Amino acid sequence: MGAKNYLIEGVSCTGKTSVCDELQRRGYHSIHGDRDLAYWGDPKTGEPLDGSAYEHHTWIWDVDKVRALVADQSHAASFFCGGSRNFDRFIDLFDGVFVLEVDLDTLNRRLAVRPEDEWGDHVVGDHGRASEREFIARLHATKEDIPKNAIIIDATAPISRVVDAILGNAN
Repeated sequence: MGAKNYLIEGVSCTGKTSVCDELQRRGYHSIHGDRDLAYWGDPKTGEPLDGSAYEHHTWIWDVDKVRALVADQSHAASFFCGGSRNFDRFIDLFDGVFVLEVDLDTLNRRLAVRPEDEWGDHVVGDHGRASEREFIARLHATKEDIPKNAIIIDATAPISRVVDAILGNAN
């Protein structure tokens, strides 16, 4: 939706939703990808999945919606915030990619206070919160689940400084 389009990614609890809210509060056009674009689907075909196949790697964005939003040039800049396991299908549409990063202690503190309904057991199977946290910690350590060659943003800072860093790097 913008003349410039940016993707803001990161593992769970790095602050993607908070960044999106702050960008909107400041008057920037930003899209909550997890609310407005995401669904459970096959990462290769985009076909929606039934409830038995809900796993982390099947949380994807609607590629056609992303393309349509990027094609709309009515905003100076648009920020797409959230996690998508099929970002490789549309990442080339973005003028810049930011990855929010936190240290493991911060991640664990945020996971401990995260509301149960924000990221439930159904994402990685019925293994409980402990295994969910282990899974997120593994993704944090390996960085296997985030775009490469992105601008890394220290998301341990107050949200206003995190957003300032993103806007300072958006060209």
